[in-house]
Amino acid sequence: MVGGVNDCVFCRIAVGQAPATKVYEDDTLCAFLDIRPIARGHTLVIPKRHASELEDLDAELGAHIFRAGHRLALALRRSDLAADGANLVLNDGTAAFQTVPHVHLHVIPRRHGDKLSFAAGLLLRRPHDPESTAAAIRAGISALAHEDETSAEERE
Repeated sequence: MVGGVNDCVFCRIAVGQAPATKVYEDDTLCAFLDIRPIARGHTLVIPKRHASELEDLDAELGAHIFRAGHRLALALRRSDLAADGANLVLNDGTAAFQTVPHVHLHVIPRRHGDKLSFAAGLLLRRPHDPESTAAAIRAGISALAHEDETSAEERE
């Protein structure tokens, strides 16, 4: 098992032994929709190797997680979800309200004027059509990749 911890739900998600709506994955991390989202598109980025808290996380892997979160935040802006911004939040330890003992970065899309719906989302935490949401995020990732290719060609 990549995660190495059988009773960790995020380790099980990382190896495909627990259900999740994944939007991105590479050799060291995966990103999937939060099952109790604050807003539509709320995504979690986790390392595949188990790390309960930042204390247990290799700094380079932590940087990779934040780079992935940065890219997902940009993808949310380019997706049909049309985010105007994003909150990137990592709760480290129970004192910081970390509820799953596996490091995870929240990428929460935001829109201008969404204070009331955001506050309601904090209380209600209900899913928003996960399959179409994930498809929109993946399309945003593809759009971002296309922009990267276009920029690289223009620099040559």
